[in-house]
Amino acid sequence: MITRRFCLKTVGLTFGLACFTSSAYAGDWPQILGPQRNGHAEEEKLLDQWPRRGPTEVWKKDLGSGYAGPAVADGVVYLFYRESNSELLEAVELKTGKRIWSRDMRASYQASINPDDGPRCVPVVTKDSVIVYGAAGILRSVDRQSGKLRWEVDMAGNFGAPDGYFGAGSTPIVFEKSVLVNVGGRNGSGIVAVNLEDGQFQWRALDDAASYSSPVMTTIADRPYAVFVTRLQTVVVDPFTGNVFYGFPFGARGPTVNAATPVVSGNKLFVTASYGVGAKLVELEKTQFKPIWENDDTLSSQYNTPVLVGDYLYGIHGREDLGSPELRCVEFATGRVRWSHQLPGTAHLIYADQKLIAVTNEGTAILFLPDENKFTEVSRFRASNDISRALPALSGGYLLVRETGTRGGPIRCFQIGKSP
Repeated sequence: MITRRFCLKTVGLTFGLACFTSSAYAGDWPQILGPQRNGHAEEEKLLDQWPRRGPTEVWKKDLGSGYAGPAVADGVVYLFYRESNSELLEAVELKTGKRIWSRDMRASYQASINPDDGPRCVPVVTKDSVIVYGAAGILRSVDRQSGKLRWEVDMAGNFGAPDGYFGAGSTPIVFEKSVLVNVGGRNGSGIVAVNLEDGQFQWRALDDAASYSSPVMTTIADRPYAVFVTRLQTVVVDPFTGNVFYGFPFGARGPTVNAATPVVSGNKLFVTASYGVGAKLVELEKTQFKPIWENDDTLSSQYNTPVLVGDYLYGIHGREDLGSPELRCVEFATGRVRWSHQLPGTAHLIYADQKLIAVTNEGTAILFLPDENKFTEVSRFRASNDISRALPALSGGYLLVRETGTRGGPIRCFQIGKSP
């Protein structure tokens, strides 16, 4: 059992002219896929349609490499990217893009299959800290107010995790006083929990390699559970102890990845992947699961997470690198495909104010309605000029879209919310 205290490292800190605000801000997007990790932005009030030439671009900021999407809390945007030999966490004002502070942290990941060497994981914003997980598998906690490094743990090094195809890419999840990480380490360290306050080891579980899917929390019979999709299976874990209650095979060996985040609704769990793995819906119970449906021709997504609206899933079927993926509407309970629509590339989805937003990997933002009978487009505009694989964010009426070309690219902020 590992009980070692990991030393804290001192690194560079840069302050801008803007001041940090701690006031409450409606519509936070504090982690991957929003407040509940389900792609929903419940508090947003959006324009019913976008101007013909697209919504107003409020600000633009150049960033380095990486696929990490932004996180937003209390009117502050947290940006995670790489420049040269440093991973940078930067806090900027949501309404202006002005820098509040910037934290410089060493970066050692060397890209192999994909030339991009930047971080992949979205920052996780808590009450007083920002948790970031770099491409080399180093987990860090940064103070929200000052930008000072609170602690760091070399998860990959301490637990013997390989780089994988694209470095570390599963965004950790914070549960109460723990940070749960899909590490993919050896000797029972597939999943590891550390203390949120000081980074000290708490528990570890499984011998599984890591995936690029991010974990979610759910509740079964009034008890919290963490759901992880690892390299080759999906498991339900006790977040307090690491005890694995049960799981089922999900994944394929060889050049494949699991990258979409699980979708949970009540006691139903949906997982999806490409590469012949397919999609699966199960019912979760306290000690076991019950299969409901599974196949590989309904909603097999390479890395985009579907969004559940009412009784229907909206998501991408297919792969970015093979053929033409489709946007689909699928009946959640049965797996029946209601409609398919060709988009210009794959797409990340956001649901807000009874509308859906798709941001495609080639840079088009599309506003459409959640209609189970047909694809109903309202508006579209060009949101970036290059590949945009990073997850977008929606907060306070602002849509944030990060460009992720071979040498990085800017993040743009668009006003799509209704005026107060």
